[in-house]
Amino acid sequence: MCYDISFTVNIRQLSDYFPDMIFDDQLQLDFDLLHNLTHIVGHAYGEHPIIYAHKVDTAPHFTFMEWGVIPYYTKDEDAFKKQRAAMLNIRSERILDDPKSYWYKIRQKRCLIPITGFYEHREVAGMKNKVPYFLQLKNQPVMFIPGLYSVAELPDKKTGEMIKRWTFALITRDANELMKQVHNGGENKWRMPLMLPFELSKQWLSQDLPEEEYRKILQYEMPPEEMLYRSVYTIRSSKMRPDDKEKNELYQWEGVPDLIV
Repeated sequence: MCYDISFTVNIRQLSDYFPDMIFDDQLQLDFDLLHNLTHIVGHAYGEHPIIYAHKVDTAPHFTFMEWGVIPYYTKDEDAFKKQRAAMLNIRSERILDDPKSYWYKIRQKRCLIPITGFYEHREVAGMKNKVPYFLQLKNQPVMFIPGLYSVAELPDKKTGEMIKRWTFALITRDANELMKQVHNGGENKWRMPLMLPFELSKQWLSQDLPEEEYRKILQYEMPPEEMLYRSVYTIRSSKMRPDDKEKNELYQWEGVPDLIV
């Protein structure tokens, strides 16, 4: 699955991809401060820039949503806390083919998650700890991962006032041949984010997306040759890198065999 991402561009640059994008009125943005997040952890349930299609004007809108879906029917956030860890990612296979799933219920609430890369961990024989990798697309400095969002109305813990909580989850699919080698262990091995060419990402936001096109997007597999990858230093640690470089920069581990692409 995918729980670690990177977003290292200025938010203003998203308008280069979506020139007609509207910034929601309630936002107070400091554009210059929100562009250098080399490592974002899903289990922190923090806010992330999200693009969604507004149901009234159908234009792409920009807002912030929390990573980790809270279902719209949730009344007690604390009681749902443990379950939320399972709501960071969505298996693409469940959206259209599992009517009992929550993802089927909100399948029309589509959004895009802009990222500049993501991290995944590789098991290597003879090594105690997994080796982290940073992965990107060759020809897309920003990739737009499809996701679904949900809006729950919950009481503010400080004031008791009812507020709307916008939350999202990103979609994953079966891994391609590169990602099978990287994400090769654990309960959710052989999965990867649903990476799309930009034209398909734009299509994902279409209000009139027929089911056959919806399914085609969910089944798209990014070719390994379109991806960039490099091993990096341990990311899930407060310990600084010994070379003082950023988390997403190359780090050579001894005894790690090359990936076959």
